Amino acid sequence: MLVGFDHADDAGVYRLGADTALVQTVDFFTPVVDDPYTFGQIAATNALSDVYAMGGRPLTSLALVCFPEKGDLAVLERILAGGLSKMIEAGCTVIGGHSIRDDETKFGYSVTGLIDPRRVLTNGGAKPGDRLLLTKALGTGVISTAIKKGVAKQSWIDAAIASMTTLNKTAAEVITSHGGAPVPAHFDVHALTDITGFGLIGHAREMALASNASLRLYASQVPLLEGALDCVRAGYIPGGLKANREFAECVVAYENGISEEVRTILYDPQTAGGLLISVAPDDAIELMRALNAAGVPAVEIGEVHANRKSLISVVA
Repeated sequence: MLVGFDHADDAGVYRLGADTALVQTVDFFTPVVDDPYTFGQIAATNALSDVYAMGGRPLTSLALVCFPEKGDLAVLERILAGGLSKMIEAGCTVIGGHSIRDDETKFGYSVTGLIDPRRVLTNGGAKPGDRLLLTKALGTGVISTAIKKGVAKQSWIDAAIASMTTLNKTAAEVITSHGGAPVPAHFDVHALTDITGFGLIGHAREMALASNASLRLYASQVPLLEGALDCVRAGYIPGGLKANREFAECVVAYENGISEEVRTILYDPQTAGGLLISVAPDDAIELMRALNAAGVPAVEIGEVHANRKSLISVVA
């Protein structure tokens, strides 16, 4: 075992040989949107993300289905079709699965990928001086809450769905290769994780702890989905956001002037969120340009420091 439970990493990694290791992960959840096909796409995108976050390539998957005994099978068919569409896009073969009867619909996948054991990217390894890049905007949690309440504007919904159904495949390919060359030959990436259920602060905390370092985030540079702050102001706060904040805010120091709604959104639990990249300062601009050229809207949101009193500092 190369990567296990030690540092709350995104997936497990198990060495098979000198040049081959397995990346394994599992994720499933209840619907976050009304359309079953879109829900299936989002669930697949989210499950695949943890393999990309390790620098791996998804290979096979198993579907996990919980569905009401008297539910409309046409709905289930659409969920499965949506998930399959994203698995096909990822080049990941669905080889089976398991279903049970449940009053509440749940769907997701167990995903297995391949990786070179010498090229594993974990959430540890960030070094002082590194720049932090983020590949997707925040806000899917609060917008999903607004969707469930029936108050989300269509433009908000469209932006959130576009984010949640965009694979991290392209971003991972840019990060891990350039003209076929592995990371150490080009981009000096030291740590990688995806931003999902624990929100930006929660996953930044894990990276800081695993790296024995402190992180500094620039609030004004953190990208937000359209409508995200409107949802916060209106009180559409998911339970997961409140739990994230209660757990992690004790390690955060805010500079004066950071508004309450901006502080709040930093804890928003993301579904199929973006990648948080810790890259050497000399490579940060080039990596960001390469990601942008590939259609990934990556931005620089912070930097890594040696251990300080506050594990995470948020400045304007």
